[in-house]
Amino acid sequence: MRQVQNFIDGQFTGSASGRRFDKISPVDGTTIASVSEAGAAEVDAAVQAARAALHGDWGNLTTDQRADLLHGVANEITRRFDDFVAAEMADTGQPHHVMTHAFIPRGAANFKVFADVVKNVATESFVMPTPDGAGAVNYAIRRPKGVVAVISPWNAPFLLMTWKVGPALACGNTVVVKPSEETPLTTALLGEVMNAVGVPKGVFNVIHGFGPGSAGELLTRHKGVNAITFTGETGTGTAIMKAAAEGIRDVSFELGGKNAGIVFADADFDKAVDGIFRSAFLNTGQVCLGTERVYVERPLFERFVAALKARVEGVSFGRPETKGTDYGPLISAEHRKKVLSYYRKAVEEGATVVTGGGTPEVAAELAGGHWVQPTIWTGLPESAAVIREEIFGPCCHIAPFDTEAEVVTLANATDYGLSTTIWTTNLARAHRLSAAIEVGIVWVNSWFLRDLRTAFGGSKQSGIGREGGVHSLEFYTETANVCIKL
Repeated sequence: MRQVQNFIDGQFTGSASGRRFDKISPVDGTTIASVSEAGAAEVDAAVQAARAALHGDWGNLTTDQRADLLHGVANEITRRFDDFVAAEMADTGQPHHVMTHAFIPRGAANFKVFADVVKNVATESFVMPTPDGAGAVNYAIRRPKGVVAVISPWNAPFLLMTWKVGPALACGNTVVVKPSEETPLTTALLGEVMNAVGVPKGVFNVIHGFGPGSAGELLTRHKGVNAITFTGETGTGTAIMKAAAEGIRDVSFELGGKNAGIVFADADFDKAVDGIFRSAFLNTGQVCLGTERVYVERPLFERFVAALKARVEGVSFGRPETKGTDYGPLISAEHRKKVLSYYRKAVEEGATVVTGGGTPEVAAELAGGHWVQPTIWTGLPESAAVIREEIFGPCCHIAPFDTEAEVVTLANATDYGLSTTIWTTNLARAHRLSAAIEVGIVWVNSWFLRDLRTAFGGSKQSGIGREGGVHSLEFYTETANVCIKL
């Protein structure tokens, strides 16, 4: 049985209370690790270690020295690539190719990219006239914000955790990370990497536990935390925002989504089918940016539904390390219960089930896992729950449309505003729709294609703030203006 501990001030440690919780494999339901649950003492120790590190060796490093250390972190992750892949597969149950082609490499890249951004993005300066004619020079400087609480999710745990830790450290902050209780392994493993490359003690800390009444709430309410960054569902973001109001701490949130995919009749058909398949079903649909609402121009509608059905029915369930497996389970029994409740609700509301709608047949040894079928519906009104509410599972509803104006209205008719993917070969149309749809990121003839230098975040109930490139610097630093009278 693997033992997973908190990582505080450069050391792995248990909890004073001795409380632990089990990490369950989503693949077969077996217990694969025992995790120390941080209490008030551990949370306070982690925050105090992070505060002390701000004024120690870490705080005295130059920008170049910090960047060199973070490049070292990325290189050590790459050296231990197989360890991170194995840990992430154990945590999430997702296939080997998903880990090796996207999630783990991107996690390593987050350290290198943001180390380089900090070195190369200039601040502003202005020369201004003064009444005496001598003038003045103004220039901006960036200071670390301080101790940043990082609350990271379970759906792409390593990638989304490093997306926040990378820029936070590049800017000179220290961090206390609370990973999801469902996925503790790769975050704990990163502590070993930090020690191996010589990152000073207290710079990177990890506490394990749950949300309300546990490590998550204790961390977000701790007065020694200067800023909070969170990826997860909108309800939890609301609770964290209330906690952050005490002390007026900055927040950066990427929250839920009910994202639309739009396919025009002039789209490259095969690429559009492949793109919507990925956006709706990658990671078993557990992607904030995933597509749960698909709108297809009417002349293409029936052909598109049939083609996507064929793709979905060709998936292969199995253990993530098994060659040929291209589809994994949901993260937990609780989440499986939620997703299946929406599957039932869709039928109750009158959906036509094109494919799926239940649980698949899997090998006997996997029967205890959290498996569901990828599912496609048609025929529902826009008022249906499965069209209005985020499910976060491997499912989508497909509806026809006739005009640009109609589909823009449909895409925007949601409380969320995270992402949209548009498929068309008409460049003018692509520009028109991209400007009209109320989301933080629009993909045209692509999905999940990310330049880490660009702004990323959601509109409406999908988030607050932007991260990526210079936008991350705006959150993870305080900008001060210096005015020199000449």
